[in-house]
Amino acid sequence: MNQVNEFLKESKARVDAVLDRVLPATTHRPGVLHEAMHYSMMAGGKRLRPALCYAAFEDCGGQGDAADWGAAALEMVHTFSLIHDDLPCMDDDDFRRGMPTCHKKFGEAMAVLAGDALSILAFHVLAKAGKAEAVTVLSEALGSDGMLGGQVVDILSEGKPCTLETVEYIHVHKTSALIEASLELGAVLAGADAERRKLYRDYGRAIGLAFQIVDDILDIESSTEELGKDVGSDVENQKATYPALVGLEESKKQARILVDRAVELAGRMGPRASVLADLARFMVERGN
Repeated sequence: MNQVNEFLKESKARVDAVLDRVLPATTHRPGVLHEAMHYSMMAGGKRLRPALCYAAFEDCGGQGDAADWGAAALEMVHTFSLIHDDLPCMDDDDFRRGMPTCHKKFGEAMAVLAGDALSILAFHVLAKAGKAEAVTVLSEALGSDGMLGGQVVDILSEGKPCTLETVEYIHVHKTSALIEASLELGAVLAGADAERRKLYRDYGRAIGLAFQIVDDILDIESSTEELGKDVGSDVENQKATYPALVGLEESKKQARILVDRAVELAGRMGPRASVLADLARFMVERGN
């Protein structure tokens, strides 16, 4: 995992430098909105989605700074989704990455607006890459056929009998869609063809599902101190999750199967194949 840790570290430093340039200064009016944006953006995190974008971009032989704009946009929309997900009207969480959530720090109205502002700024930044197709990829991952659609079904499924098909729909749309888009975005910005883009999407689907299953497991087996965010809320809110339907052991088995699939797909890739294979393994090992 040393290779993955080093790659994640380098990717984080690279995208953080871009974010530092493009986020509005907190001294610029309205300062409180910009403070809330900075607070959530710079609260930590591994910057996994930017790392996946960089990996695919480099694997496809991409040159220049196009991936920087894609990586920054991805982290902005991911953070926007976390801010809104934590709101009282959604999951009502008090902590994120070991810190009070945005609405706890700045109030609900400012948290909503900070999330909105980050989502809008993301597309402003992505436009700098100069590829309309990149905007299409990201917007499709976020819309009603992507992350937002998954969030809706997640909310509607709380406290109700649920099928595995519904759980998979939620996971594919709410979590996996943006992970798939992170990889495809890197490929698009590097000029990859449709067949190559599909390879990254398939890999992204496998690691995205594994990531969410492990997240569901950690909500049961881990602690707030270890994860830096509230745990136990899935059970409390009667969320539709893998462990709730098939149990912990079967959930862990399914996560391993998905990771094995992702590793196999990574083997068909280029110079970043070993990094992408290790990133897939990292999805499960973060829970061990």
